[in-house]
Amino acid sequence: MSLQDKVILITGGSKGIGKAIALDAAAQGAKIVVNYSSDASAADEVVKTVGSDRAIAVRADGSKTVELQKLVDVTVDKFGKIDVLIPNAAIMHMRTVENTTEEDFDQMFNTNVKGPYFLVQKALPHMPEGGRIIFLSTTVLASSSLPPPYLLYASTKGSIEQMTKYMAKDLAKKGINVNAIAPGPTGTDLFYKGKTEEMLKNITASSPYNRIGTPEEIASVAIFLSGKESSWVTGQIIRDSHVQRLGLTPSRQPLDARDLGCSFTILEI
Repeated sequence: MSLQDKVILITGGSKGIGKAIALDAAAQGAKIVVNYSSDASAADEVVKTVGSDRAIAVRADGSKTVELQKLVDVTVDKFGKIDVLIPNAAIMHMRTVENTTEEDFDQMFNTNVKGPYFLVQKALPHMPEGGRIIFLSTTVLASSSLPPPYLLYASTKGSIEQMTKYMAKDLAKKGINVNAIAPGPTGTDLFYKGKTEEMLKNITASSPYNRIGTPEEIASVAIFLSGKESSWVTGQIIRDSHVQRLGLTPSRQPLDARDLGCSFTILEI
């Protein structure tokens, strides 16, 4: 598979899944735009690994349309086009309906829904036929034991999945494929943050492989969706996880937020 000279813009591209996608795509010959919100050193390290002739780092707040326009403008000024757009950055506050504030609601929907929506809008004029848009969702939406604190996060990702389907139909006339990847538990620094051994054991037991997925495994799906091999794939939600989808959740009390270790905020997936 080759992505030679394809220009790939990844939000939240300095860490975790976003970083893994950036490095894998670069290894396939792509030119990479690494968007980050705060950690310049992590983004610069990705650029250094890829090479400054084929990668740039651009700081932009994914919830603000003015900054998203700047992100697109810098990308086009440097590389002339956007072949693949991957709105990967998101935030996650664990909240039940009783303890959700209006600020929580606005912050999550602005970053997780409004940001990706308007980033697509601003990138479209610079995307050639054969372009790809790859959203990030979550397998939480497919879980049969959904913990209540996931309510707000799941609501934003439900919006992303509908966005994927409607945009796929709308943008087919432009020759642009739109899909989403829905990762399950994936071994990023933020995933492990705050989790005890017992929490990790409970999550791992939900997998038939008895392990957590890796960012590189999620990245491999994004690479496939970015290339010509996926030309007949659009409007799909690819649930890149086997947790619970196979009915393999351990037979005990349903998982709750404490089991999953999710009393934290994800800034970049």
